[in-house]
Amino acid sequence: MSESHSHCLLRVPRLSLLGTAVVLALGTLSSPAQAREEPVTTVAHAPGAARPPAPPVVTPTPQRMTPAGRDLRVPDRVRLVLGDDVDAPSVDVIERALASAGARHIDTGPAGDAPSASRAHRAKLTVVAGSIRDRAVADALRAAGGTVPGTLVAEGYSLASRGDSVVLAGNDGDGTYYAAQTLRQLVTGRHTVAAVSITDHPAMPLRGSIEGFYGAPWSHGDRLDQLAFYGDIKANTYIYTPKDDAYLREEWREPYPADKLSDLRDLIEQATAHHVDFTYALSPGLSVCYSDQDDVDALKEKLGTLYDQGARSFYVALDDISYTRWNCAADQEKYGAPGRGSAGQAQADLLNAVQRDFVDTHSDAGPLQFVPTEYSDTADSAYKSVLREQLDPKVIVQWTGTDVVPPSISVADAEAASAVWGRKVFLWDNYPVNDYGQTTGRLLMAPYDKREAGLHKALSGIVLNPMNQAAASKVALFGGASFAWNDEDYDPGRTWRAAAGYLAGGDPATTRALLAFFDTEHLAPTFGDTDWQPQAPELSARLADFTTAWSSGSVARRRAALRDLTAYADVLAGAPGQIRAGVRDPAFLAQTKPWLDALDVWGGALDATLDGLRARLHAGTGQADFARAAELAEQAGAFTTIPGTTRPQGPIKVADGVLDTFIEQAPKM
Repeated sequence: MSESHSHCLLRVPRLSLLGTAVVLALGTLSSPAQAREEPVTTVAHAPGAARPPAPPVVTPTPQRMTPAGRDLRVPDRVRLVLGDDVDAPSVDVIERALASAGARHIDTGPAGDAPSASRAHRAKLTVVAGSIRDRAVADALRAAGGTVPGTLVAEGYSLASRGDSVVLAGNDGDGTYYAAQTLRQLVTGRHTVAAVSITDHPAMPLRGSIEGFYGAPWSHGDRLDQLAFYGDIKANTYIYTPKDDAYLREEWREPYPADKLSDLRDLIEQATAHHVDFTYALSPGLSVCYSDQDDVDALKEKLGTLYDQGARSFYVALDDISYTRWNCAADQEKYGAPGRGSAGQAQADLLNAVQRDFVDTHSDAGPLQFVPTEYSDTADSAYKSVLREQLDPKVIVQWTGTDVVPPSISVADAEAASAVWGRKVFLWDNYPVNDYGQTTGRLLMAPYDKREAGLHKALSGIVLNPMNQAAASKVALFGGASFAWNDEDYDPGRTWRAAAGYLAGGDPATTRALLAFFDTEHLAPTFGDTDWQPQAPELSARLADFTTAWSSGSVARRRAALRDLTAYADVLAGAPGQIRAGVRDPAFLAQTKPWLDALDVWGGALDATLDGLRARLHAGTGQADFARAAELAEQAGAFTTIPGTTRPQGPIKVADGVLDTFIEQAPKM
């Protein structure tokens, strides 16, 4: 809140001690009819009657959201009533949402602390936030037209906004925080908030990212920013396993130096503040001796060091290692010749020891997570069979899909994987990671897509493996978190547009520019020759329409086609400048700089190409314009990735195979 805002923040009380006093603080909200728990339904309107405004887009899409009439007016002064399960980060999100809606004075206090007469008549909007288990909060929710669900799902919440009250009722502390994140998205304008009734909860318990790529790591600042972003998108999981951290992998037995341990503590605290589980992943597979008790103890001791810093979620990574050799002679003696079955037995023993002797002895630690050596496909094997039969059922197993980078994932695929592992698998989705050869020179900014609705029935969660470019990864991460929250009502395009709006700070021109930019970085490859997302589908469709119209030979159609394509070319050419001016995230601008710079030049090449075609309509040859376009295309192709920031390095790709092809072929049209 800026300094111009008045802020009267009192201690956060326990609402349950105050009983129904909150209703008095809210004014006359309750009635016998309103206290019923029946679901809120959309009211049918007679022909010609005014319809309630459509609610704004909320991401992730709530499980149930219905409009509740006219938008609420947000006055200068708002009364904020706080109860159980409202931590400081939740209060901060609520206050910032109200400030963005025009509230200049927020009087905050306990539910039973009724406002003074001088304030009561001025605070024309009351916001209540607290635990739905408190009778007073539940009563306030019903009074505002909301519904108390029969089953309280972890991280869920109910929200009702109607008349002169807004109620945020969390099923737990996480739910209250997520209700606040929804309120932020219900601000429809200066001094207005949408009137809705929402009952919501996540479909999958684990949602977020795994920093598991090769190449340039994220900076400490990148990680802190990502953790705050995850709170905004209701992601609750960050798995820390950067390949560059030697203390995770090559030197996993060694203790962290004080400065690195301090950085990890910063990350854990940031994660906690934004309701994210910081999951620490150790990768001992390159050198561990499974049968050596000293190594087992060293692994538990290393995890214990992170527990002491505040981590409560732990992970053992046994990916990208070989099981055709042992790291010590003792393993040969205990487990026999190296191979799939013996590797499975050794790993089961190690993981069970960690779960039993470390995780189970810390009551506030989550179940151990694990990525196996065979992490993709659904075929059974001796390795999987041993782990399925002997691994502690509490251990969560990760799976990357039907391939390392799968073109799609169906419910049947996930069910097959869950059957072969004997438990719901946890999806490690290798998108939008760009650390392999087919991604050279690319940002992967297509929507999160090709994952089938209903996957929550077979998956325990989804984490995406992002790009070296942390800020640019937010586009895909936005979609992944939304899908994991509500896969049954997930729309890739709608969520993609919402991600652009988020980065644009709600500015329409910047949102449009970002979507045009994303389109030129749409291609998503796999490890093979198949691309699972096409390049520049919007631009490609426009160029195809233009080519068809131009080929007709009709002067009128050619002129109309030129007008239409020129309008989009102007958006494309202006996108880099608009993005630089409208996106407030400096990391996004820095990390996408070579792609924006290249698009600048490609936009000029397209403009020159259209000038050449326009000249032809007026009996000219257009050769000078085409030559200029070719020169600019050559310049655009010379941009390269920023040294030291991407693996692999290479020339920047912008709408390749689409824009360059059109510019090359246009002189022959």
